[in-house]
Amino acid sequence: MYNTCLDIPNMFQTSGADDDFFARRCIWVNGPVIVGAGPSGLAVGSGLMRQGVPFVILERANCVASLWQNRTYDRLKLHLPKQFCQLPDFPFPEDFPEYPTKYQFINYLESYARHFNINPHFNETVQSAKYDETFGLWRVKTVSTSSSNPSEVEYLCRWLVVATGENAEKFLPEFEGLQDFGGRVMHACDYKSGESYRGERVLVVGCGNSGMEVSLDLCNHNASPSMVVRSSVHVLPREILGRSTFELAVTMMKWLPLWMVDKILLLFSRLILGNLEKYGLSRPCLGPLQLKNTRGKTPVLDIGALEKVRSGKIKVVPGIKRFYRGKVELVNGEILQIDSVILATGYRSNVPSWLKENEFFSEDGIPKNQFPDGWKGNAGLYAVGFTKRGLSGASLDAISVASDIARSWKEETKQKKITVAARHRRCISHF
Repeated sequence: MYNTCLDIPNMFQTSGADDDFFARRCIWVNGPVIVGAGPSGLAVGSGLMRQGVPFVILERANCVASLWQNRTYDRLKLHLPKQFCQLPDFPFPEDFPEYPTKYQFINYLESYARHFNINPHFNETVQSAKYDETFGLWRVKTVSTSSSNPSEVEYLCRWLVVATGENAEKFLPEFEGLQDFGGRVMHACDYKSGESYRGERVLVVGCGNSGMEVSLDLCNHNASPSMVVRSSVHVLPREILGRSTFELAVTMMKWLPLWMVDKILLLFSRLILGNLEKYGLSRPCLGPLQLKNTRGKTPVLDIGALEKVRSGKIKVVPGIKRFYRGKVELVNGEILQIDSVILATGYRSNVPSWLKENEFFSEDGIPKNQFPDGWKGNAGLYAVGFTKRGLSGASLDAISVASDIARSWKEETKQKKITVAARHRRCISHF
């Protein structure tokens, strides 16, 4: 799949390349380097494998789908029906429920990798990736931590696929006084279960799907959560008339304009969930689908948290002003005595920390062009998993990326064969 290039340092010796180039093991990849072995990277890998294109997948963790394996809570299930979450050319097992658990989804992804014979390089963290205009190649520098002695490697390739996604790093906003709070503070990515919070007063910062589910899980373990809702939020029922709300929306969008689908969804939500404003959950001015498309803000699909909100078991509170020892002051002046804090404040891209490029990606690590045009950049650069449309959006981009690279790779491979054959004929003609 790849070849170690022992002679490459000599080729670069007169080019003025970095001094540290000579200190690294150098590997030439006869195909793309894919950064990230999550669903996006695996989907690209399967597409390339089917078309006979060699590749290397680099993964900083020790497993595929490390976000799902290491940074999700125990009760997590897919929020959308499984048919909208499967990767290309590999459906979920028929005996899986409509909303698979996180453990079933992890099993599915590991089976996906085995099925397509995808073997990522684990424990290999990308330090930097930069396009070398002199040679028309990407230089991807990594540090491998798979042994007790970390080693450095530099991969050279024609194509680079960024598949680290929108949620590579946890987002930790700063709060005044948090360092003086004294209680337990963690991000939702480190939360597993409410078992250890029994009897505690817990402040959950954030009201997205994670904030809602963590609050619900805390309730189910006899904790007392207060959920911080700083701004408006769309909460929709997970199902309408026995069908998935998402599936219903997708079906309606085939025939109706988006604004009308939004109005229908909000009408059903009002009928099913009632008026949520009296519980401190006001809706944005933009409809749920329009808000998702323009700002990437995903609506919350209720799986039971609203019932706890109505009963008062989950207390909805406004934004935070500052923390004190064992308590928090809210923006409305209210003081809450709390034991622990869980930050359900979301995630962000880590691309700016390692990709040395400023045309394709924005400063926050998201492609500047929106879906469906955000998968291809210049000089063989690609992105998968940044659509803000979940696994279905990542799968669509993965198909486009794999097809485009395969076409280019086959053209270049054919051209090289023609060139070699022509040289061979010329050599023969001299004798």
